[in-house]
Amino acid sequence: MFSKVLVVDDIDLNNIATEKAINKFNIPVVEYVKYCDDALLRLKRAQVDNQPFELLITDLSFKMDHREAKITSGEQLIAEVKKLFPSIKIIAFSIDDRAHKIKKLLNDQDIDAYVVKHRNTASELKKAIEVVYIGEGKYISPSVQNALQDKSTSEIDDFDIQLLLQLSLGVSQDQMEATLKALGAKSCSKSSIEKRISKLKEYFQANNTIHLVAIAKDMGVI
Repeated sequence: MFSKVLVVDDIDLNNIATEKAINKFNIPVVEYVKYCDDALLRLKRAQVDNQPFELLITDLSFKMDHREAKITSGEQLIAEVKKLFPSIKIIAFSIDDRAHKIKKLLNDQDIDAYVVKHRNTASELKKAIEVVYIGEGKYISPSVQNALQDKSTSEIDDFDIQLLLQLSLGVSQDQMEATLKALGAKSCSKSSIEKRISKLKEYFQANNTIHLVAIAKDMGVI
């Protein structure tokens, strides 16, 4: 079993479930931090001391407070950790059950498990730790497995997500090209945007743009 684990979560109540799951394994060293910046520092320090962490369990959302933070989300933390410590195992432990976000973390960031927080998640987290340690593949909470099998969300990319988000914010198709370019998007001509919107309507079987945005929200894509 893992001998050194780092848990990142800013809500004490969440750590009760985490502790309950971890205590089953009698792991020698388990450290808890509430800020992503602190987590990265702990990981770096452990590496320098030649006593690296083997598993990172992190929430995805962190509330802003009086303290200025460089890393403000679990996604950002995971991306940094993957670059610096590619061998560490990572479990995302979050209330967020949106299929697109989960797929992105599993596929693009190659995390090892995604556990959705709910009333009885200690047992799921325990199972995730076991699966990750043994190396039996990725663990995903049963509550979101069906949503992850939906092909429509696997066929859209970051550009599509940004396009849907801007549509949901009321940006018209005429304004979309300038808006997306201002956000750093490339190759987003008016004709390509129209084609993307048509493709998204087909994927989501939407009757119009308003219907498209509503479906995307219902599915947790935006």
